Amino acid sequence: MARLLVIDDEVNLGRELSLFFRAKGHETRTALSLTDGIRVFQEFRPGVVICDIRLPDGTGLDALVRMREQDPDAYVIMITAFQDMETTIQAMRRGAFDYIHKPFDPDELEIVVDKALDNQRLAREVSRLQAEQPGSPRKPTLIGGSRGMLEIYKTIGIVSQSNTTLLITGESGTGKELVARAVHQNGSPQEPFVSVNCSAIVDTLLESELFGHERGAFTGANARTQGKFELAGKGTLFLDEIGDMAPGLQTKLLRVLQEREFMRVGGWETLRADCRLIAATNQDLEMAVAEGRFREDLYYRLKVITVQIPPLRERKEDIPDLVAHFLKKINKEVHKDVYQVSDESLQQLAGYDWRGNVRELENVLTRAVVLCKGKVLDIPPLGLETGATRPEGGVLRSLEEVEADHIGKVLASVRWHQGRACHILGVSRPTLRKKIRDYGLKESSQRVQGSWQDTPPKSNSP
Repeated sequence: MARLLVIDDEVNLGRELSLFFRAKGHETRTALSLTDGIRVFQEFRPGVVICDIRLPDGTGLDALVRMREQDPDAYVIMITAFQDMETTIQAMRRGAFDYIHKPFDPDELEIVVDKALDNQRLAREVSRLQAEQPGSPRKPTLIGGSRGMLEIYKTIGIVSQSNTTLLITGESGTGKELVARAVHQNGSPQEPFVSVNCSAIVDTLLESELFGHERGAFTGANARTQGKFELAGKGTLFLDEIGDMAPGLQTKLLRVLQEREFMRVGGWETLRADCRLIAATNQDLEMAVAEGRFREDLYYRLKVITVQIPPLRERKEDIPDLVAHFLKKINKEVHKDVYQVSDESLQQLAGYDWRGNVRELENVLTRAVVLCKGKVLDIPPLGLETGATRPEGGVLRSLEEVEADHIGKVLASVRWHQGRACHILGVSRPTLRKKIRDYGLKESSQRVQGSWQDTPPKSNSP
């Protein structure tokens, strides 16, 4: 049996929750405002508080802070009818145990209450989120009120309170760097955010890129250069495509995580690594570990806390909000005024598989806005269904299919000499290897007119 306080200006909801939890054996009280809620809290001393975000004389966030100041051990569960990333993050940062949006099932709320009573607090008490200073970087915007996104907002709020290593996983285009930037912005916005794409830098240069180098460390090292760990300072270092990191460098990164120190290439001075490390990948790292491509001990060091970003096809209820957000951004960039979307276009967007996820959606909308001649966006057929064709009968293929086709043809033309292929394609070897793996390209095959055909054996002649 526990003491529960419900603070909500909806009289019927407060009464129903009070009766529901009283029937479960708990002692309950209700309040209709922030002022009344604080008074009852001081008198009643509940173990769990269920508090609405919007109150007649203030906000639930104000109530949360004041109650946490009076009793740091109180469990506060926030509820709201509004789906707002920033409010969710602030609530979790200020010590909320959980955040649930209306309408909800009382049984679902009971599970959260039971969890609150059975577990110690997940986060330390923190000071109020400082107001964003004029001239500081614009906060990254994550869009969506789906269950998967709300869980991500909660995690951002909790993780941003500490320097814990974070691993972000998800398909390409889902917004992994946006999540990393949101964690940074809500944790140490005054410090640097430094990003490194591990697949875009040649293996031999990535070590110098991360740790820096001394003058004369290698040919062309004409001066001492700071690495990304130094530049990040007490901020955040974001390592994107961590799964493409070479094994030797994985070992050195593991040492940094374990010892929190490193040396520049060719150096002798031990330097301190004070930054938060956030890694991201679209690969299955467990499989990479099983195949010997990724160190198991590094994998477990990275996944202290993991955020799995759902693909867009699994959160299509977020598409209207994403469309509205991108149209505002795109119209500003291209100096147009196209904000309405036809019903047919919205149906097309909702029916698409979105292999390129949110990034692909933004690209589709950008192209449509640029080509739009009126005020209502009417997106032309984009192959939103398998086998869709243009009016003239040409088969529409996704960007990934076209890219796989092109890379396969280039590799075949140079007899799979990856160095020459990289030169033609303008990409690094790690990027090419990743594309080969992602698209399942094999040296014994080449893609011709959308289908795979065997190639004749390579000649031994020069």
